[in-house]
Amino acid sequence: MSFETLRALADRAALFTTLRQDQLASATDSLGEHRWDADLAAGTFTFISHDDDARTFEAVPHLLISIAPGPRSMMWSWALPQGDRSGITDALRAYGEQHGITELTRGEVPFPDDIGDDVDSWIADVAHVIGAAAVEITGRSPYYSAPFGGGSRAVLLLDAPLPSLTVAAAVAALPRVMSGLELNDPRASVWDLARLAGWRLEWSDDAFSAAEVTDATGSATFDFDEYARISGIRGRLAATA
Repeated sequence: MSFETLRALADRAALFTTLRQDQLASATDSLGEHRWDADLAAGTFTFISHDDDARTFEAVPHLLISIAPGPRSMMWSWALPQGDRSGITDALRAYGEQHGITELTRGEVPFPDDIGDDVDSWIADVAHVIGAAAVEITGRSPYYSAPFGGGSRAVLLLDAPLPSLTVAAAVAALPRVMSGLELNDPRASVWDLARLAGWRLEWSDDAFSAAEVTDATGSATFDFDEYARISGIRGRLAATA
């Protein structure tokens, strides 16, 4: 399995997921050096400061998948005895059945044969692909890729106490987070950013040369060049009392 369909879903959600992951990183970085602790039975996922155990950032976890290099396979949560029972991975499976995505409908998914010798890097990469694809399908975010020994990883969606993603917050963060971000279809990613964030989007013309997104905090215009790449972002923030 090449996971190309999941990569396409993750690519479409790339702008939104990058901004939401950046919000999660800001929240956890405020703890300084930290560790995480998960209790799936109790429904808790906690980031804990190394310097002060009282300083924490807590979220409700939803286990998506476990990725293990030993058996060279991945197990979806709905196929695991200790898996999440909130119905999120059932929704992913239903989406896979509707759209013919085999990777979402098999309880155990084998690694592709052509992943090369660097298995750890491939696992880290596919964990982010799965997390972003889950955000695209469910609309829930952020996700977290949690290493848990022997090179294995668990991918979880988190219900975390993060502020909603606003246009103003995005305008402030995008110049920084886009520096290392490659978008296969920038127009689709901007459209999907507005959809997932709940903003209004209007195209400037029939050639889709620019898109304006708007919410209560202001508006931003994404300009596209002749190759459909983002060539500029112009923000206009709403006046505050």
